[in-house]
Amino acid sequence: MADSSFDIVSKVERQEVDNALNQTGKEISQRYDFKGTNASIEWSGEKIVMQANGEDRVKAILDVFQSKLIKRGISLKALETGEPQLSGKEYKIFATIQEGISQDNAKKVAKVIRDEGPKGIKAQVQGDELRVSSKSRDDLQTVIALLKGKDFDFALQFVNYR
Repeated sequence: MADSSFDIVSKVERQEVDNALNQTGKEISQRYDFKGTNASIEWSGEKIVMQANGEDRVKAILDVFQSKLIKRGISLKALETGEPQLSGKEYKIFATIQEGISQDNAKKVAKVIRDEGPKGIKAQVQGDELRVSSKSRDDLQTVIALLKGKDFDFALQFVNYR
């Protein structure tokens, strides 16, 4: 019988991020506490730019955006934000969406699988994802449960289970 396998990836649905961004924009345009603060949130290339005329206001925009991401099922571990920066009279926060598992992070996950997972599990780094294979599907389920129990500093999804 052929080995069963699944892939561990770190991907974010761009459309869901767009939807969260649009909902945030709509909410800040309608909320009373954002009136007259020149508050905005938008894409700027691959970055998300939040700006307002006060540091507390721009942090509030970030808070609203994070809550919208959570409601859409996107892990906040995929969102990397900077500190508020003063640019002229405006405060700005730049944020990026992290995708893909770096080589170092893939090695960390593979080490956890080797050290704590069932015997006979193979983990191979393939670009920005990790392929886990075994003869037993039950062992693969055990590995998924093990990894869900761990707290990595990046988001993980399990795909291509076969």
